[in-house]
Amino acid sequence: MTGTSFSRRSRRGLAALVGLTLLTPTATPAQAGEASRNRQEPVIAYHEWRSAADLTRGELDGTTAAPDGGALVVGTPVGTVDRDGPGGTRTYEYATWTSPERRDDLAATELVPSWNAVTPAGTWLRVEVRAVTAQGGRTGWYSLGDWASGDSHILRTTVPGQSDSHARVNVDTLVAAGATRFDGYQLRVTLYREAGSDLTPELVMAGAMVSDVPTRSEVPTGPGAGAWGTELAVPRYSQNVHRGKYPEYGGGGEVWCSPTSTTMLLEYWGVGPSEEDLSWIEDGYVDPQVAHAARHTYDHDYAGAGNWPFNTAYAAHFGLRAHVTRLASITELEEHIMAGIPVITSVSFRADELDGAGYGTNGHLFVVVGFDDEGNVIVNDPASPDNEAVRRVYDRDQFNTVWLRTQREGGSGPGGIAYVIRDADTPLP
Repeated sequence: MTGTSFSRRSRRGLAALVGLTLLTPTATPAQAGEASRNRQEPVIAYHEWRSAADLTRGELDGTTAAPDGGALVVGTPVGTVDRDGPGGTRTYEYATWTSPERRDDLAATELVPSWNAVTPAGTWLRVEVRAVTAQGGRTGWYSLGDWASGDSHILRTTVPGQSDSHARVNVDTLVAAGATRFDGYQLRVTLYREAGSDLTPELVMAGAMVSDVPTRSEVPTGPGAGAWGTELAVPRYSQNVHRGKYPEYGGGGEVWCSPTSTTMLLEYWGVGPSEEDLSWIEDGYVDPQVAHAARHTYDHDYAGAGNWPFNTAYAAHFGLRAHVTRLASITELEEHIMAGIPVITSVSFRADELDGAGYGTNGHLFVVVGFDDEGNVIVNDPASPDNEAVRRVYDRDQFNTVWLRTQREGGSGPGGIAYVIRDADTPLP
């Protein structure tokens, strides 16, 4: 498996996060760019609007609070649009929510959205973002994805070819261009339902992570936070059990590290697809829930199941709270384990950089489930040959490097990217 990319295209400029530094919004482009280049510590801010009470602080254009107050739904549609899909062209009516302007004054270089929603058959949503630059201007709107939990009406997809003087869209990430920096943003979510239908999508949460990081190939390993000797009982699944299966979802199970990892956390939290949900899978198929996750996280433009917010949105479809972020350090990772929250982490490494892995990768995902008595990291590694071999223990310093760095020989690093998935009764640390 040496040299194999398991999850997604390599990315430039991914970042680790171990601190917070603020830039003033009056900085010139040159000043913002220079400060960003000279910064030694990364910055991070994640914010979300959750439930109707929070979401209604935004601008409602045809959207309204659901009767139970837990989400926004289509109230009085404000327009219609025709859209091609698996069943042909359909007409959809829509309504829109636009967030308040969120100002973090971070001079950030990247933004990754997250959303939690329910989309009955015949409904879907579009997530867009516009940035407030460090110079006080506002960009146009960029699309970060058209999404539904199913695929009978629309093809779940991101939108290619979006770039201008301010930013470009890299699959599911808005990346600042040149000296541009983001001090704030707005999200816009458009809810669509088939014209004449009484069904409606339900927007439960919309949020985003913004960050800026120095380019670095080495990251100091953070101290312990009390999780040494703790291991969470997360089910173990191998992506390689599915090698060559259902190649229409990214090329086969050998590249399904993201949906395989997401499946492990669904089962840890006691949720997942029903027997009826799995009825489309061939009889006798081993671990059909993994193939189901691959199908329902598949991005038809990216042509893979490694889209980060598509995976967290899939988890939220089952009632969990889920978002994409960056963690500051391995110490923060320990704090999540102590809170009972296993974390999916993005990694990349050569075969000689992570003892015991036996392969190298340009992009892969682990489920961190605990720490041994010496502080080394216990993971469920879906790249293992079978389910029994999934549990691995990786050296603490080596894991810290392959997860948190932003640059490595021959490529970029993931910079601390993580999926945080939990149930509503488990608070974040």
